[in-house]
Amino acid sequence: MTKSIVFSLLATILLTTGPRTEAQQPAKIPRIGFQFDSPLASIAARIEGFRQGLRELGYVEGKNIVIEWRSSEGKAERRSEIVAELVRLKVDVIVSGGPSVTRPLKEATSAIPIVMAQDTDPVGNSFAASLARPGGNITGLSSMGPEMSGKHLELMKEIVPKLSRLAIIGNSANPGDALALREAVLAAGTYQIYLSYLDVQEAKDIERVIRSAAKGRADALLVLGNPIFNLQRQQVIDLINKHRLPASYRQPEYSDAGGLMTYGPNYPELFRRAATYVDKILKGAKPGEIPVEQPMKFEFIVNLKAAKQIGLTIPPNVLVRADRVIK
Repeated sequence: MTKSIVFSLLATILLTTGPRTEAQQPAKIPRIGFQFDSPLASIAARIEGFRQGLRELGYVEGKNIVIEWRSSEGKAERRSEIVAELVRLKVDVIVSGGPSVTRPLKEATSAIPIVMAQDTDPVGNSFAASLARPGGNITGLSSMGPEMSGKHLELMKEIVPKLSRLAIIGNSANPGDALALREAVLAAGTYQIYLSYLDVQEAKDIERVIRSAAKGRADALLVLGNPIFNLQRQQVIDLINKHRLPASYRQPEYSDAGGLMTYGPNYPELFRRAATYVDKILKGAKPGEIPVEQPMKFEFIVNLKAAKQIGLTIPPNVLVRADRVIK
């Protein structure tokens, strides 16, 4: 075989294999940041909801998508550190587990898309210009459905027929509380219930506020969710049960930990839906043009152990409406 033929064969091989080698270059794997305020172990069901949503869309963690899981463990100083870290990693999307996390994210970046997995009041928190067209780099899901507070009052009135005084425990720094309170005031007139609002700004206020509700002869409590309560969940529940006060909560973890009743959005479903927002953004959609979604699935949970502890009998017509009964 002559040298010219050998060179011709080599040239042919290089020409035919060059483009094929280029085509086999691995595609970039999207990197998602996930930041939550509470310990990740305490929101296992929500995380699994998010993972389920990703699987349904064809994403397999560690294969065609990478997730940077982070929790500030309720420490304010850690929030900013984690935000800075995720921005430094140049993740493609950041999923926020609540307003206490979304705020520092909003302040840190206007370039990286942010998906709210839950937020009590996206517009009131200034994360979205409107639900229909949020604008900016933030979109996602609201955890506040229309007339939710009214539903709490309706259920509590059925459980405690003589209910006339209801204390609402929240944090006035949370814009979602104002929205919940407005709805409760509208419903209170229908059920002839007198409302009082008790403010918890710091964890040290919890015991004083619950004791104040008991001394003020509240017939029942409505506990609005916020990071302070979530991190002190067991203390909140134990103190309320100690004073034998019927209480309604908004997150299922409270009933699972011994709280009497929960009514609120199905949080794992919210997180499952958050995966669809991530998918749309990865495929080129602009977050500011994706409408914020309100919850579509709600969950009513009754804890009969808690009812027995405080000496309360739950009417059968209420139990049959529960999505889950803890015995």
